[in-house]
Amino acid sequence: MAGISLNGTACTRSASKQSTCQICDTLCPVDAIKIVPEALPAINLFTCIGCGACVGGCPTEALALDDFSPTEFFFTFVAETSTLISCQSNVPCISVLNVEHLIALASFKGDIILDVGHCDTCTIAPTCQKQIAHHAEEANYVLEAMSSDARVQTEKVAFKNEYVSISPDRRDFFRTFTLKNVRKTQQQFERRIEMATDEFTAHHIETLDTSAMKEKRISDRRKLLFSALKRQKKPDTYHIVDATTLSFISQKLLDETRCTACQMCYRICPSGALSSDMRDSKIDFDALLCLRCNLCHDVCESDAITLSSSFNLRELFEPSIENLVAFKMFHCHECGLTFASLQGERMCRRCRIEEDEAKELWGIT
Repeated sequence: MAGISLNGTACTRSASKQSTCQICDTLCPVDAIKIVPEALPAINLFTCIGCGACVGGCPTEALALDDFSPTEFFFTFVAETSTLISCQSNVPCISVLNVEHLIALASFKGDIILDVGHCDTCTIAPTCQKQIAHHAEEANYVLEAMSSDARVQTEKVAFKNEYVSISPDRRDFFRTFTLKNVRKTQQQFERRIEMATDEFTAHHIETLDTSAMKEKRISDRRKLLFSALKRQKKPDTYHIVDATTLSFISQKLLDETRCTACQMCYRICPSGALSSDMRDSKIDFDALLCLRCNLCHDVCESDAITLSSSFNLRELFEPSIENLVAFKMFHCHECGLTFASLQGERMCRRCRIEEDEAKELWGIT
């Protein structure tokens, strides 16, 4: 049985207790993942069946299967002549592949076929088949808008794997215990013990590497999409599509009348799609880096940053950095530090907070 691992530093819930992301919990067909309020997801490895639906849905690739890598599968599949993706052939479940994987694969290979012929008898199909169908539909919507002839097709092929596994000789097991492999064997043994425990394993934010949490990461699937788009012929017309149909990318709008220049949105953005300069005098946005994890929206207390209802496909082929807002710089009359503002305040945000707290203590309204 395959196991699953959580990279807590990549999970959006480690970046802020205000994160509302529950995708892995929602997509898990066997309830092996549980969202704990203001904490990282808890995982029951005994219950987990290793389908990878959560892997295909996680926007930041914080979850990974022990024995299957979508990135490695991508390169292997592209090199093969086959265009069939099946749970009985080359993936644990088709739901492990994200929309970006499907778009990139179709861009490289042309039409690809998702074998849903086993879904009728599969116990996890009620959850996973919906995700597969949604990803295929979204991928085709983007491919058509890109003027690509390639499509992602879902067919009831019901591929059967004729491979019969043969139990290894008992001596092969003892051969693994060499100085070179003993550590790996021990780790595998400990992993088996962990997977045999029928309880949720909690993951604590306090134990994470804070420096790793601050790193800006571009997901592997986005890098694969980069590569595929470079090979794709640029369309004659860049269409503007309905952004509500997209799950993996977005464009942003910012209301200057609401923005408080708190810096949270770009400091917390996991991919660097939102950024600023050394003086924190502006907020820039790179749509091609956006993972649509919604973390910037979760932490914006004034709701100044919102999703655009449309997306210009030009950003996929000719990415640009859009300036969402430019701030004026002032010297705080209280602490003397330089700070950014839109409203022309003469006191920085930190000093204003301290002043408000002091007034509250003194009973001054």
